[in-house]
Amino acid sequence: MKTTTTGLTALALLMTAAGGALALNIYNWSDYIAEDTIEKFEAETGIDVTYDVYDSNEVLEAKLLAGSSGYDLVVPTSDFLRRQINGGIYMPLDRSKIPNWDNLDPAMMERAAAYDEGNEHAVIYMWGTNGIGYNVDMVRERLGEDAPTDSWDLILDPANAEKLADCGITILDSATEVLPAVLNYLGFDPGSSDPDELEQAAAAIEAIRPHVRYFHSSQYISDLANGEVCVSIGFSGDVFIAADRAAEAGQGVEIAYIIPKEGTLQWFDMMAIPADAPNPDEAHAFINFVLQPEIMADITNYVYYPNAVPASKEFIDPEITESEQIYPPQNVLDNLFPSQLRDARTDRTMTRLWTRIRTGQ
Repeated sequence: MKTTTTGLTALALLMTAAGGALALNIYNWSDYIAEDTIEKFEAETGIDVTYDVYDSNEVLEAKLLAGSSGYDLVVPTSDFLRRQINGGIYMPLDRSKIPNWDNLDPAMMERAAAYDEGNEHAVIYMWGTNGIGYNVDMVRERLGEDAPTDSWDLILDPANAEKLADCGITILDSATEVLPAVLNYLGFDPGSSDPDELEQAAAAIEAIRPHVRYFHSSQYISDLANGEVCVSIGFSGDVFIAADRAAEAGQGVEIAYIIPKEGTLQWFDMMAIPADAPNPDEAHAFINFVLQPEIMADITNYVYYPNAVPASKEFIDPEITESEQIYPPQNVLDNLFPSQLRDARTDRTMTRLWTRIRTGQ
């Protein structure tokens, strides 16, 4: 295990001696960092961090494409990262400024290289799956002991959705996060660009649309935890956060997460530096800081997502490392599929279909 912080201290001393301002502007997903990570980084480096959040890749991409975002470090998901690299959005990383790169799992980085050839522009922050979070008691009350809690049928079967409507169904507000899983559920290639197949996937969601309470990519965390909704298509770690919060509240709300047996999306969230970042050295310093096993473990312990630093496991709560829903066994991994890069025409089609789904028009 190699942990290097010398570069951070050297940067801080150099900037202080020069009388320069130490600043870092981070744009990351909501509820996606340990409560003390930023505080620890600021204390160690003297760099003042401005930390903003978003809840969808589309929001991040719009900000980046507009240019001059002012952000130094962002965390796009792998399929969006690939497209944005092709658009010249990110600068290549300078690995000489990231000595803790050696802590990364080479096998995981090889998988991530499918989205970023040679891992030149980004490094894995967290990874996970898209699945279903559900309130165990509420689902049992409405669907009985034989509820299909191992399958997308739990939501995508209109008969089930109708019975669950009163306790609340929610869906991620993102075509790219939801439509591939529905395509796969219907027996199509999850990376399909076929307009007819995409139309069938949209129709499958529209069939349950009257029973969906809302489309949102973060609100469901608190709503699941509080018993305000009962079934959510969501990100794995977010559902585990909801389950943890529910348990801490002690109100008898039990939240479970499933990776549907039909398969689902596996994704990587990647730390990357925009090409026009005002403070790229500070961004490199933050990446290096986060890749320390103890720091990465702090984040995984808080967000319930696996990371790509194997040495962090000794610092992670056993209930996380031993969970097959967080760290899936090989037979489940084999049934996961990656995000696919689609052409601009297909992107427009998916956006149009998603608008129709959301609005019901």
